[in-house]
Amino acid sequence: MEMMSSAFISIAAMLVTLGILVTFHEYGHYWVARRCGVRVERFSIGIGKPIFRWRGKPEPGFEDEEPTEYVIGMLPLGGYVKMLGEHDDVAPAMATRAFNNKPLYQRAAIVAAGPVANFMLAIVLYWLMFTTGVSGLAPVVGYVEPDSPAAIAGMLADDEIIQVDAEDTATWQEVNLALLDRLGESGTIEFTVSSAESSLQRRISVPVQRWLAGVDEPDLMGAIGLVPYHQFIPPRLDQVLQDSRANDAGFLAGDLITSSNGLAVQSWTQWLEIIRSNPESELSVGLQRNGLPMELVLRPAIRMGATGEPELDTEGNTQGYIGASVALPQLPQWMNRSMSYSPVAAISEAVEETWNNSVFVLVSIKKMLAGLISVKNISGPITIAQVAGQTASFGFEYYIGFLAVLSISLGVLNLLPIPVLDGGHLFYYGIEAIIRRPLPRRVQELGMQAGILVISCLMFLALYNDVNRLF
Repeated sequence: MEMMSSAFISIAAMLVTLGILVTFHEYGHYWVARRCGVRVERFSIGIGKPIFRWRGKPEPGFEDEEPTEYVIGMLPLGGYVKMLGEHDDVAPAMATRAFNNKPLYQRAAIVAAGPVANFMLAIVLYWLMFTTGVSGLAPVVGYVEPDSPAAIAGMLADDEIIQVDAEDTATWQEVNLALLDRLGESGTIEFTVSSAESSLQRRISVPVQRWLAGVDEPDLMGAIGLVPYHQFIPPRLDQVLQDSRANDAGFLAGDLITSSNGLAVQSWTQWLEIIRSNPESELSVGLQRNGLPMELVLRPAIRMGATGEPELDTEGNTQGYIGASVALPQLPQWMNRSMSYSPVAAISEAVEETWNNSVFVLVSIKKMLAGLISVKNISGPITIAQVAGQTASFGFEYYIGFLAVLSISLGVLNLLPIPVLDGGHLFYYGIEAIIRRPLPRRVQELGMQAGILVISCLMFLALYNDVNRLF
């Protein structure tokens, strides 16, 4: 029942998300076309067989023409605005109302209006987000892996990351975005950090070489050896079950594990790995109890499944189990960051955020073509549905942020010079402006066929990646 409810929320969130994005995009084309005097024959949200259709009111001054038909298609994966004369010749009496008879600058404006509408939507969404307040967690380091690039460079636990590559980072989200921008690159990542024990700031340079190039699911923090404070769980016991190996060995709630067989233990994840990989093996465990060091001998039991058979890991090995849970740390209140702007100040912030994310999408496409970012990061409707459902359940701020990013992505992708897309049409118009005449129709048709092939391959790849993520 819970799975069905989650699936319903994801599908509903996807339909709302794609509906908003497609509507704004197509309305951009529609609005400019109407103002350029082009007759719009059909305005469709969704493709395929129409579910709903109706006629609008006649345009003022053109009451003798059939009004625009509005359609909601079965598949919510796109939309279109059908304009008179867009693909076919028209009767001389309607020539002034035909798209293909309009001046070059008007045709270009109509085509560009769709992506522009997506950018404007993103600006409005970011403005709304910045005026209502943006929340996040302070980028404080919880743990630095020994001998990792960050540790070698001098990063310490409890350091707060003030800047990445000279860009201010007030939250972990901003740190992640700054690191994402460096995927596949070589050189150094420059961190500016401060310590709770000192007001002085330190510059730390972490060298990278084709950093995470081609990795399917890059672990930005793990790649340099950082664990954020809110993700770091110390190996401190919370509850010890009766009739368990932990209880038999003398462990108590509150014990902090410090070592195992002489090797330091610094995180709960590390401790779990030791337990799971040592069923029925004797361990000498160092710990602190009420600030005093102690040592106990522990022999993890074999974890048993519901059927009474040993529970095996992915490699077919038995797993250890001691019957103790972890004490989850409480985050200090000061780590919660919340920023809001006045309605006027939020405008520049929204424009800057839209610009930065647009550049990021373009750079990511460039890196993907160069093989520095894996094509497995291309996502389709299934992933969009999952993320839309998750962000919608997280709250208003997260959802509109996700919607803004998708709107920017749609705007940028539609401006790529691929025939079929808006950018392909603009590319043709650019050539037309240079040679002073439209490209031959045969050339345009061949370009369209090539564009359809490219887009079809991308859609297939996106769906293939979506399905692979499910299994």
